[in-house]
Amino acid sequence: MKFATLASALALSVCSVHGWGENGHMTVGFVAMQFLSPKALSFVQTSLGSTYNESLGPAAPWADTVRSEAAFSWSAPFHFVDAEDNPPTSCSVVETRDCASNNCILTAIANYTSRVVSKTLSAEQTQEALKFIDHFIGDIGQPLHVEALEVGGNDITATCNKESTNLHAVNTGMIDTLLEANYGNSVTTWASTLVTRIKTGAYKSLAAGWISCSSPTETLSTKRSIEEDLADIHTRASSATITPLQCPLVWASEANAFDCSFVFSFTKGEDLCTSSYFTGAVPIIETQIAKQGYRLAAWLNVLFDGATNLP
Repeated sequence: MKFATLASALALSVCSVHGWGENGHMTVGFVAMQFLSPKALSFVQTSLGSTYNESLGPAAPWADTVRSEAAFSWSAPFHFVDAEDNPPTSCSVVETRDCASNNCILTAIANYTSRVVSKTLSAEQTQEALKFIDHFIGDIGQPLHVEALEVGGNDITATCNKESTNLHAVNTGMIDTLLEANYGNSVTTWASTLVTRIKTGAYKSLAAGWISCSSPTETLSTKRSIEEDLADIHTRASSATITPLQCPLVWASEANAFDCSFVFSFTKGEDLCTSSYFTGAVPIIETQIAKQGYRLAAWLNVLFDGATNLP
């Protein structure tokens, strides 16, 4: 299933830079692999096969690699939602306002979640759906993928390691700098470190909250789980209607909040990959990558094992 593509959205998205970059997306996938339940793991391995080493890691960048190809040009707007807010003064994601055309990452995740469990698709179509989910759950945790200001930062000139670029692309540059400085240029080493933090380290007490699908302002009685969000997804898989999901919206809003608290706080002219801005960005980047990997695993576990099955 393809959504109708607005020409204006497509024009903006084709020129945009990929937010987490290949290394960031691969790390999300590798983190997720360490938390998959048996049926979800079997599905991933069988669906992706030897082409992707049976792993969400190598498969994660695929959606970025094909988005500029004519055959997949329709998919370009699905990598983001243009939040029409006002950072750094106010930040928010409102689905009816920011995705009124059903042509954004929020509806894309809903669509491909339904497709990945459909019994009527070919193996190729199922794999495609899985690769889109793999990628989009990574994208939705990237603050500039949930922001309209200056085309998600693409139109803001910035400097990274003495090279002129744009604010959106700086995320990729900072990840590359971080990998070289701390992880021997190895995404698997980085992923393993993040997994250890989730299991026994600094993230252990936080991880349970990462897979909540509730706004921090909601009362305990109204909090929603991934299981509830996906409760009837197998029924919806046979429907042509795309039903909005709460989890992606909550996670997008959470990422969007960083646009107010940090992303646009840089000083004009400073090198964002060597200054105090980089030092402040690293904890956010690492936490968001870890979160989205953990959430990706939870999402697939609920789809194929019926529960998140996570600590």
